Amino acid sequence: RIPDRSGLPALKNYAHLQLASGERRIVGYTEASRGCRHMCRHCPVVQVYGGAFRVVQPEIVLADIRRQVAAGAEHITFGDPDFFNGPGHALAVVKALHREFPALTYDVTIKIEHLLKFSSRLPVLLDTGCAFVTSAAESLDDPVLALLEKGHTRSDFFRAVELMQAAGLPLAPTFIPFTPWTTLAGYQDLLRQSADAGLVENVSPVQFAIRLLIPQRSRLLELPEVRARIDGFDGEMLSYRWRNPDPTVDELQAQVEQDVAAAGREGLSRSEAYSRIWNLACEASAASAMPELPARATIPFLTEPWYC
Repeated sequence: RIPDRSGLPALKNYAHLQLASGERRIVGYTEASRGCRHMCRHCPVVQVYGGAFRVVQPEIVLADIRRQVAAGAEHITFGDPDFFNGPGHALAVVKALHREFPALTYDVTIKIEHLLKFSSRLPVLLDTGCAFVTSAAESLDDPVLALLEKGHTRSDFFRAVELMQAAGLPLAPTFIPFTPWTTLAGYQDLLRQSADAGLVENVSPVQFAIRLLIPQRSRLLELPEVRARIDGFDGEMLSYRWRNPDPTVDELQAQVEQDVAAAGREGLSRSEAYSRIWNLACEASAASAMPELPARATIPFLTEPWYC
């Protein structure tokens, strides 16, 4: 059925799309599919769908978007856990969408492994108005990626970055930088590699502050190394409490989280927020200061940060 959004506040009250030009666009939201074929160990979608994946009929998706455009939407966020779980279905939807609303932009979420597997289809996204692609990279540490069963490696991530740059599609990576296995050296590597790959303006600062959530029935609880680290369930956070073996890492996470919130209140740019995060990491590990970042173009982003 077509979603009934009549009881919700007007779209202008929600997040907007921020463009490099300073323009803001009203954003709508829909889903072309629900669930996910994949079983990433940390993902809460798995606990609900268990690997099941269901498409929403294209005519229903388009009717939902049509109503939101009539209500003022100028950009659509597709909330599918992975837009390329069914690439044929997904591309048919955005092609039809572009034919009907050629000025409408949109964004989607796609796994790193799918960006590589279906790289030949990336130009279709660009041609139909895709403003950026979110991808849950989670970590640049291969052992951590293996524990999370993400389906990609560190080198896969950098290949995806190159492919997206070649395709002219902005990539917005998301991370879970703080896990029970995070080290100060590993965190600094994430920060440095993000800068070296030219991704500082692509990453919302909050992505450098995220701490792993372990909800009830999480597949992470299958791991003995996780069960050994948890310390009771936090009903307010809906997650098990855990500690890093190095208390300095947990202290750094708390500092980064506070600093990111402060940077948001102060209206700092992503590069300015990144520099402050780097300095915190340096103070924690007595490392050298980060060289000055080269100027990079700001990619489109939503004014309310979210993450996978």
